[in-house]
Amino acid sequence: MIFRSRPESHLAQPGGGPKGVARRGNPMAKNGRFLVSLVGVAAVVTYLIWTGVSQTMQYYMTPSELVAKTIVDPSFHRVGVKVGGRIVSGSYLKGDGFHGFTVEDPEQLNVTVPVEYRGDLPDTFNDRPEMIVDAVMEGRFRTDGVFEATTVLTKCGSRYEASPEALKAG
Repeated sequence: MIFRSRPESHLAQPGGGPKGVARRGNPMAKNGRFLVSLVGVAAVVTYLIWTGVSQTMQYYMTPSELVAKTIVDPSFHRVGVKVGGRIVSGSYLKGDGFHGFTVEDPEQLNVTVPVEYRGDLPDTFNDRPEMIVDAVMEGRFRTDGVFEATTVLTKCGSRYEASPEALKAG
């Protein structure tokens, strides 16, 4: 008697495996999909970090930048901005319900901007001639040339520097 081998029925199927067994996909295709997904997630995370950082950056304009910007674009008077400058010594005036003082550009001392503020000034605020005090204000630059501040922040008192005049005298 001669035995003939039967073709294995499970090898002849298109899936290449026994009935009921799932076909394994190409491992290279799975790795490619994983890599594409990983790149997509990394791109989204990078975008979220970038937009979060750019929204919290502490940029402010100097008085000379503010004046130049409003000359070029008069509609800039309606925009809220941050301005940073050095408080001019002897410029502080306390009015009825408001504080007035002048800030100058530390780089261009001939450019000054008057500031009006309604509210409590920080404890570190002063305009004594022997001190150099820097301030950052948020608000808008009115058409009359006065910066109307809604917040005023000053440099920490422990970081005060003596003015050049005080150093020469002292």
